[in-house]
Amino acid sequence: MYKNRPRPVTTPFGAIGWDRTGDEHGGTLVASQPLGAPSWFPCNDRPDDKAAYTFTVTVPRGHHALANGTLRHRHAVGDSVRWTYDHPGPMSSYLAAVYTGRFTHDTHGIIRNAYPERLADLARHDLARQPDMLRAFAELFGPYPFETYGAVVVDAELGAPVENQTLSVFGRNHVDGRRGSETLVAHEIAHQWFGNSVGPADWRHIWLNEGFATYAEWLWSEHLGEDDADTLARQARQDLASRRQNLRLADPGARHLFDDRIYTRGACALHALRLTVGDRRFFAVLRSWHTARRGGSGDTTAFLAHAERVVGREPVGVLHPWLFELRLPALPR
Repeated sequence: MYKNRPRPVTTPFGAIGWDRTGDEHGGTLVASQPLGAPSWFPCNDRPDDKAAYTFTVTVPRGHHALANGTLRHRHAVGDSVRWTYDHPGPMSSYLAAVYTGRFTHDTHGIIRNAYPERLADLARHDLARQPDMLRAFAELFGPYPFETYGAVVVDAELGAPVENQTLSVFGRNHVDGRRGSETLVAHEIAHQWFGNSVGPADWRHIWLNEGFATYAEWLWSEHLGEDDADTLARQARQDLASRRQNLRLADPGARHLFDDRIYTRGACALHALRLTVGDRRFFAVLRSWHTARRGGSGDTTAFLAHAERVVGREPVGVLHPWLFELRLPALPR
């Protein structure tokens, strides 16, 4: 039996993994990407090593526990309550998460959200379009891949939200009652398809997570009738052109693993593909990539080979400079 006191682990990306929220109720949180899972359970912490998970969490009466998947049991045990969640996955270890504290809960169909009571009104407003996002992305990417989805807002400030499988986490700094972080809500939902259901074979291929989820932000903007993806891609490309040309998207190295250029250059690469092959064939590539790899993983070479099988040689020619060259290519007209 494994027994320990979880605490953050020191990594090249800072102290990550299990942590305390610091609020008056003594809550805890998990934000493990990319190397924080061993902070709270023993695992082979590789993104391509996936498994089913069951979580049994005992907390003081009056406190709540949240975890990936579906709540199966909740039993009082003396002055404590035992919560049991089950998620058939398959799920990478860095996407496993547990949250404890005092929360207000809302459920709408497969969506379950939780937030501190003092933030509930703000969070309800900011997360209200989750069902629309799920429907819009299901039309573009294929059926939602899991049995449930939700978000937890913790009473702590987080540098960025995290797309834990079926249960994204946001900090209190991501809710303002004005949907000021709605692009991040869309981003984390899109990760359920690209990054979670289909994950990277290893971290060199993180653009397959972050480029896809960033492009989904632009697709959500299109869906709302706001800026279209072409406008946003050209703005992003202009910004990228003003910065150092020292990033190889398909293998950025550990120092650049979370460089924001991976997000925007990856999204621009997808837009270049869309402009080259047209909407019908472009979305056929994305849907079939998810269908073929659902529950598994992939890498850049596999994605290029898949796109070539679906639409021919065009993707290899247009994507190669975006993925493998340092110099920034132009977007097609």
